[in-house]
Parts: sequence; C-alpha cells; structure tokens
Amino acid sequence: MEKELIFHKPLFEEAAKLSEIYALRNNKTCDSTVLDTYIWQNLYNTQVYMEEDAALILMKDEKGYFAAMPYCREEELPIYFQALRDYFHEELKSPLRIDLADENAMTVLGLFDNDDFEVEEESDLKDYLYDAEELRTLPGKKYQKKRNLINKFTKEYEGRWEYKTLCCVDEYFLEEFMKKWVDHRLSEGVESRDTLILEKEGVINILRNCDKVTFRVGGLFIDEELEAFTIGSYNCREKMAVISIEKGNSEIPGIYQVINQQFLLNSYEDAILVNREDDMGIEGLRQAKESYNPIGYARKFKVREKKI
Repeated sequence: MEKELIFHKPLFEEAAKLSEIYALRNNKTCDSTVLDTYIWQNLYNTQVYMEEDAALILMKDEKGYFAAMPYCREEELPIYFQALRDYFHEELKSPLRIDLADENAMTVLGLFDNDDFEVEEESDLKDYLYDAEELRTLPGKKYQKKRNLINKFTKEYEGRWEYKTLCCVDEYFLEEFMKKWVDHRLSEGVESRDTLILEKEGVINILRNCDKVTFRVGGLFIDEELEAFTIGSYNCREKMAVISIEKGNSEIPGIYQVINQQFLLNSYEDAILVNREDDMGIEGLRQAKESYNPIGYARKFKVREKKI
C-alpha cells in the first residue's frame, strides 16, 4: 500500500489522539507514551505523520534523518514499516534508519534475522523496569538503605516538608526550579549546554500546555520552597508509569528517595510497572537505577538498512 507521507511539527492539540495511537500495541519502552515526544521535539527536530489509527515519527540529528518504530496496531506494523522505508528511499534518498526500536516490534517484523538490515542493541539506552508495589513500599533488606534515607529525611525535616500534587497553576514554581537546575548543572560542566537548555524549554513547554497533554507532576517542598519535582505519564495498556523527569536538590540527602516513593503513592497507585527510562551510559546514573532492583529492562535497537 503506497501512502503519501506529509510530516509536520507535533501540535499540542494532537497529543490526546497521539496518546491513543501510541497505546495500540504492546510496548514497554518510555517511548510508549507521548510525553518525551513533546519534551525533546526541539532537540531532534521532531515531525509527525498521523492517520486515524497510526502515527509515524521522523527526527533528525547530526547524522541525518531517522525514524521511530511505527505507532499502530501490531498487525499493521509491516504496512507502516514499509511506508517509512519507501519514504526514506523516495523522499530522503537514503536507506531507512530507525533508532530506539522496541524489542516487540523488532520480533514482529522479523528484523533480527533480516539480511537487508544491520541491527545493534543500544545497551546504554535500555529502560529500567521496576515492580511498582515494591517502589511504593520498599520492602525487605534490599531496600533497607532507601528506607534509612527516607527516615533520616523525614526526621530532619519533620514539620517542614510537604509533598504536593502539582498542576497548571503551579507552573511558576516549576519554571523557576528548572532555571536554577540548569544553572547548577552548567556550573558543574558535566552536561551539554544545548541539551540542558532544550530540556528546560521542553519541560516548560509541556507545563504551559498541560491542558492538552496528559501527565502528572509531584513536588517536594521544604519550608514552602520547591526542592524536588517529578513528571510522569501512564501507559494504560501495560499499566506502567513512565517517569520522564525527576529533579532534586542533590545537597539534601534522601530527597530523591522521598519524591520517588511519594509520587508513586500519590499519582500512580494502580500502576503495576514503573519505567524509569535509561541511564545514558552514565556510571553514576546506572548505579542509582540498579540500586532500586529492576525486575527487567525494555531493550532498544538501532536498525540500519544496508542499501536502498
């Protein structure tokens, strides 16, 4: 089936429909919800093509154009995969390139055994999956250190801290926090300035459009000042909370453990799984994510067509 693919920048007015399309097939990666599509759209020059029950995402980086795996029903994956392949050949004059392809789609399309494509696992970008009830309750010896940090925090800041579920009217607190966060990270010189700025802009953009994009926000206040916040979305098909943003004052011991637990207790009490995204190959972040005892990983793959 030939399709004329006309791409455009994602519109916030389309977010609700895109969310429905993203949930049409099994997918445990963080890309199974639309939040990251909107947060990172400026970094990757993201464009979208939409039909009633399908969407294709086109992006661009320093190496050129690439796509996400098609969002559609599982049985229609071959149709939209071929549509993408045709678009790359005819419009972009390039072999097809897909990044962050989920394992289920790879299996359905038979790409692990297709000689027309090179497949490479993006091991540093696999998402960490957790048992949601364990992160809410932190049971047993393996979570003893987490509980100790939470107990120390609650004792030290007794009567001074408060967790709040935030909404659109709290946008000012979140924007101010993001500005301070970026300034702090820039002073450390660890991350790219462009990436930090684009992340800040992406977060502010979704906050300003929270009436159109479905997500939840939790904030941790000490002496009425916001010291940590987190943003998540929900994959109803997988009953999975996806934590896209988690920022905190790293000088306050226990603050991340507290907001992690409180967010799930207050916003995602029905979730069975939690996806806390990848570690980007950063050793400290890997250790932090492993310390929460993941029950599995959502593996992702690069797909490169060998020639047109």
